[in-house]
Amino acid sequence: MPGGRLRRPIMVVGGGAFEPATMGGLLEDHWLALARAVSGRDRPRVCFIGTASGDDRTFIDQFHEVFTAAADTSHLALFERTVDDVEGFLLGHDAVYVGGGNTASLLAVWRAHGVDGALRSAHEAGVLLAGGSAGGLCWFEGGTTDSFGPRLGPLRDGLGLIPGSHCPHYDGDPARRPTYHALVGTGELPPGIAVDDFAAAVFDGPSAVEVVAARAGPAAYRVERSAHGVSEAILPVRVLAPSHA
Repeated sequence: MPGGRLRRPIMVVGGGAFEPATMGGLLEDHWLALARAVSGRDRPRVCFIGTASGDDRTFIDQFHEVFTAAADTSHLALFERTVDDVEGFLLGHDAVYVGGGNTASLLAVWRAHGVDGALRSAHEAGVLLAGGSAGGLCWFEGGTTDSFGPRLGPLRDGLGLIPGSHCPHYDGDPARRPTYHALVGTGELPPGIAVDDFAAAVFDGPSAVEVVAARAGPAAYRVERSAHGVSEAILPVRVLAPSHA
């Protein structure tokens, strides 16, 4: 882990991983390794939040199936809520993973149930937060989203645990790069980080500390306004190797 133990870790996956068809790969292994490192437990306590997909049972069941051999798994459902003390529940975990789906709906439901504040407390306590697609976008101030219809547009009311904006699926959707450049270039979104599918940016609080990828090719990029419109700089990437543990 770069620089030693992370104090307030967040792992932002661009997309493509932690999905029923692909779950169980190198990015998932890296998330578990981070959870072990920040908790000091060989068998970390991990929680899935599937609000963005309406608590779809396919995603919940797959999460338990994939990770139960290596971790103590649980999930937080809000559409049929069974947890009374959400903050206490989340603070009892070492890592939280937020699934993809509709980011705007996720944020609205979280705020209705107080999950936004509970996640802030978990973040300050050093719980590893992570997610892909909507589950990665939610941690930023804003970013690109298709939450409001088939066309991409800006989302401006993220949790703001990471300053700036985010664009997931940067290489997975041909409209993502030009849309993000346009929104950052006009100032509708602040500068930020774009992440390809099958790559992830790891943060310690507000600072990006490493980019990892499941294979050669996927990357992450710093996107900012410049004198000529928008600048895009690729960040160093470490391609993950299979674990031999």
